[in-house]
Amino acid sequence: MKTLSFKTKLLASSMALSLLGAGQAFAEDAPASAPDSAEVAAVTVVATRNDAMRTQMASDNAVSVMSADDLEHTAVHNVAEALALLPGISVQNTGNSFFGGVDGASRGEGMFVGVRGMNSEFTLALINGVNVAQGMPYSRQVQLSLLPPSGLKTIVVNKNSTADMDGDAIGGTIDFITPSAFSFRDGYASLSIAGRVESRARTYDEDGLGGGASGEIARRFGRNDQFGVYVSAFYDKRTFANSMVAALMNAQNDGGWAYLHSATDSGEGVNPAGMDKEANLALTGLNVGVSTGHTRRYGGNFSLDWRPDDSLDLYLRGSYAFAETEQNSTLNQFVQNRARVFNAATGLYDLNLTNSSVRMWYTTNPEDADLSTVTLGGVKRHGAWTLSPSVFYSEGGNDRPDHIEASVRNNQSDRFNTGFLTPYSGLFIGYNKDGYPMPLLTQAQRDLINNSGTALLARRAGQLTEQFSNQQKFGGRFDAQRDFDGGALSYIKTGVKYVQSHRRVTSHDWTNDHFANLLGKPGVTWNELGLISGYFDSVYPGLYDIRAPKVNHDRLVSLFRQYFDATAAAADLCYLNCNTLKGDENVAAAYVTGKWDMGALEVIPGLRYEHTNIENTYWNNDPQARRFETNSTKYNEWLPSLFANYRPTDDAVYRASITRAYMRPALVQLGGSETTTRGDNSITVTRGNPGLKTLKSWNFDASGEWRNSAGGYAMVGVYYKRLSDYMYDNGSTTVNGGQSSGGTQYNGETFDRVTIVSPTNGGEGYVKGVEIQLYQKFDMLPGWLSGFGAGANYTRQWTQVDIGGGEKKRMQNAPEELANLKVNYVLGNLTVDLNWNYAGETVMAYNRVAGLDYWTRPTRRTDLHAGYDFGNGVVLDLSVSNLFKNYSYWAHVGQNSLAISDVVNSGRTTLLTLKYDF
Repeated sequence: MKTLSFKTKLLASSMALSLLGAGQAFAEDAPASAPDSAEVAAVTVVATRNDAMRTQMASDNAVSVMSADDLEHTAVHNVAEALALLPGISVQNTGNSFFGGVDGASRGEGMFVGVRGMNSEFTLALINGVNVAQGMPYSRQVQLSLLPPSGLKTIVVNKNSTADMDGDAIGGTIDFITPSAFSFRDGYASLSIAGRVESRARTYDEDGLGGGASGEIARRFGRNDQFGVYVSAFYDKRTFANSMVAALMNAQNDGGWAYLHSATDSGEGVNPAGMDKEANLALTGLNVGVSTGHTRRYGGNFSLDWRPDDSLDLYLRGSYAFAETEQNSTLNQFVQNRARVFNAATGLYDLNLTNSSVRMWYTTNPEDADLSTVTLGGVKRHGAWTLSPSVFYSEGGNDRPDHIEASVRNNQSDRFNTGFLTPYSGLFIGYNKDGYPMPLLTQAQRDLINNSGTALLARRAGQLTEQFSNQQKFGGRFDAQRDFDGGALSYIKTGVKYVQSHRRVTSHDWTNDHFANLLGKPGVTWNELGLISGYFDSVYPGLYDIRAPKVNHDRLVSLFRQYFDATAAAADLCYLNCNTLKGDENVAAAYVTGKWDMGALEVIPGLRYEHTNIENTYWNNDPQARRFETNSTKYNEWLPSLFANYRPTDDAVYRASITRAYMRPALVQLGGSETTTRGDNSITVTRGNPGLKTLKSWNFDASGEWRNSAGGYAMVGVYYKRLSDYMYDNGSTTVNGGQSSGGTQYNGETFDRVTIVSPTNGGEGYVKGVEIQLYQKFDMLPGWLSGFGAGANYTRQWTQVDIGGGEKKRMQNAPEELANLKVNYVLGNLTVDLNWNYAGETVMAYNRVAGLDYWTRPTRRTDLHAGYDFGNGVVLDLSVSNLFKNYSYWAHVGQNSLAISDVVNSGRTTLLTLKYDF
């Protein structure tokens, strides 16, 4: 039997449906105009909470909608944090990329968003229906922290996907909708100015000030106002100084952990059989510091529309956002040796720390991130037909220019405990009542760290990394819908879509020599080098009373450039190419769907087909090869769906659906750089795996939604996702790292053994959950009580996945509980909103220190918003984020142990905004 090509299948499905619809069109009278549901390219702005509730209930699939009113009444840094107010949405403050862990979290703001509590890689992000480029270097995440709440009027979160939506969205699809001139009254304009202050920065005697401005204008003109122009722009700046405990970082980078009791006398030890591993963890070192910097964002949106008559809409829409972050962190470091003392009573070797290395480390985390989209399209209605063609482009970048690191130590060449040693005995870390690690410093250690600029010696003349990551997406789609009058069949719809993506990642890393070799003398201090410009009186106010130096960043960069050997770097093939990754990904899709109305019951079956072709180029760093190589991957996914909605009244809807979705692996897992380790006539090869499967899911959803005439809304839903071939976000590190024998030949050489290490898929898993959303206005109450409204949403879910080899774990970044409580009040021109947000504990990374997972503690945040309308278009808003200054991030090793933790305190953010509508 001959196998049809993808193009043949694509054309056949579209032509068959078109002919079916055309045949019926000649047999029936065409309706005068198409219903709103046919206008697939129309931008719908949802203004109020009531509008959002009506939109949710009218939708064919399960959605959550954030209205323009909701966005204006938040107290958040960016849209990622705003989305956390919706049911089933989780926000991560960090990722697994080059600013992962406490580095990224110390900025003190949400970055990535997951739907129904799942990892953000499971979520598809759109702006006005356009697939946004994924600029992150090692994952499919989209960094939403670069988008401010201003400029967006509606956010729609689709919890499941109909056939006309992209299928690579296991968690859900988030569509950020910007308005057009037809979303406002004619001649609308607004201007806002804002001031900001960060409380944690003030505790360091830093100004912590910021602010911004935004504006928008909408005009309609021409005969019958057929032309529309909308333009918005924003600029803001945030200055921060946040506190961080980085003990987990110390354990990762400097071996700053051990078992309290060990079966052997080795350094970190071996956990005795039968002993609780988590309870046996001990912290032997500590990093504690301050992260300062600023984020500057600017951008805007535009929409040009032409509506010459009721049958034709043409539009050109675009968006742009840029965020530049300068982040510089100074960390006081303590690294202890890991000696052992034999305990005759237990037969075990107990930890006994005897020597110390006191250090200070300066590291930067600069970032330039941008995201832009543009789409040109139209909607043509002719009789019973609605045709919607469009072409689009998106570009996203995430660059880390001039990341630099440098340190001072007891001795400029020590690693753990050589050079100047401070006598010590026993353990090094205690804990206060809140679980924070407290170093038991000797006076000698305290003196060294308090005078690190003059008492410790400079090590190297800096290490500098330049990393650039960019993706471009081009595409087009064509949708055709045929509506029917009379009978059960409401419409049939078909379409095709093609998206071409280009991703480029480059990274150069260079470390200069030690100052002793460069200067020809034993040692030099940072003070002598002109690198110290003062001190923070307390490295972590209220917790640690030791000082931290303020580093002259420009002087450090100048010293690095002075000693940088450009000739050696240019001749180093690995410096030039080792971390270069290029990937092209092309996705073609076709679908067919329709709706049957049978009284109160709607049935919407659909089928989507997606074909993906991926070509990767990567560097082979084997000394016998040293060249660029390529591999390719193809995926073919059939994605059926079935939705049923029962609407017994206008105020109730009951839903049930079955859908199929999938997620493609990150490109670095398919075609990461190839490295080799040579042994005694053996070789181990680490490389990407182009044979990785997509992660697939069957999704089952059921829910009920109700509303009342008094402004009340309720939703109860359940969901179940059956996963196969599980994959998780591991950054640039090989997922699962499965080993297999590769025979005896590699690159033309013969070995006794060739071992291949490459990513592998996991096994099956599930996500099951319950989702509840409630809101009620109390207009029916007497007098001033009528201004109250209250709402809540709650998500409880259970997850289990096979991460590989039958090892069962909780799903990465999936909290079991998410909740929001909201009280709002309106009295005349005054509005007040109080919101409490809760996100439960999560598994952040699998099998790291001591073979244990990294977990995050639950986070709680209370936000306050108050606004007053002075009339004549003048509104003053006060927003306070994290009112009670709760920690914004706490990660730890093991689910039940806080012994090895990273913590960030970013304090409270207050924003005062004056807006004028005219």
